[in-house]
Amino acid sequence: MIRSTRRLALATVASALAFALLPATAQSGDPLRVILPVGAGSGVDTIVRAAQNALGKELNRPVVIENLPGAGGITGTSQIVKAAPDGRTIGIVSNNHAVNPSVFKNMPYDSLADITPITVIGQTPFVLVVNPQKLPVNNAKELQAALKAKPGHYNFASSGNGTILHLAAEMYNDAANVQARHIPYKGVGPMINDLLSGQVDYAVLAVPAVQGHLKAGTLRAVGITGDQRVPSMPELPTVQEQGFPTVDVGGWFAAVGPKGMAPAEVQRLQAAIARAWATPEVQQAMAKQTNIINPSTPQAAAEFMRAEQARYAKLVASAGVKLD
Repeated sequence: MIRSTRRLALATVASALAFALLPATAQSGDPLRVILPVGAGSGVDTIVRAAQNALGKELNRPVVIENLPGAGGITGTSQIVKAAPDGRTIGIVSNNHAVNPSVFKNMPYDSLADITPITVIGQTPFVLVVNPQKLPVNNAKELQAALKAKPGHYNFASSGNGTILHLAAEMYNDAANVQARHIPYKGVGPMINDLLSGQVDYAVLAVPAVQGHLKAGTLRAVGITGDQRVPSMPELPTVQEQGFPTVDVGGWFAAVGPKGMAPAEVQRLQAAIARAWATPEVQQAMAKQTNIINPSTPQAAAEFMRAEQARYAKLVASAGVKLD
């Protein structure tokens, strides 16, 4: 009996030591910290909060969302890459994550090497909109004619110099061969406010951010900037359909973690995210926001983000964005 007890004690100690030597990973019940490098109420914030409860149920652990906006997403992403790679902290990034390396001279992290891609969750369509009081146009061709009639007279807004919304508008300006003044803002909210008041004349924005204003008639959509029409507004043609074939840009949002995460933990999180965004209540919320959900594998996410970073490097160069 004494020998059996000693053997059991030794086995228990050995198991404890073996467990202690394993890489730390999140356990059931540990909170999942989800960092959003954007402000509360933004498109990505709304998307993630719609799935917060579903994701918590899938993981059997609380999900805590933390907004850390600033510097085009660099402030929040800096905290993602500094986190321990144990599955307790992830982030949801969007296009700006792939844009920033081409805009900022001194990045505090490597946008590809310092993260672990988990999944590209889905896409959000962008729309070219005008203040109808300042620019009484109905489509992208009429907007081109108005801008050509008064070169440099009108201005367009963006959520910041070098952000994806800036590049998207510049993409249209280049395709239409027009000149307009760029007015950068610190976020989507302020730019929409000034667009509504007439301080700025036109912009490219995510459809969910302006749906209410489009229905109210305070803003007018003149074209979808992606390559497909949006199911919630099928009558609105794409900018490509209106004679500008090079205009093809929309939003995407992806889950990432710090580099060095265990592959098994990455796969577990990817599967939970895919299941959470597939639940009926989340799908309904995404459809209402016009988001398209199609979670990718971690491998596909890594390839996509590499391709996007290379693509945006060319756009930044052609748009003449000045590096900060």
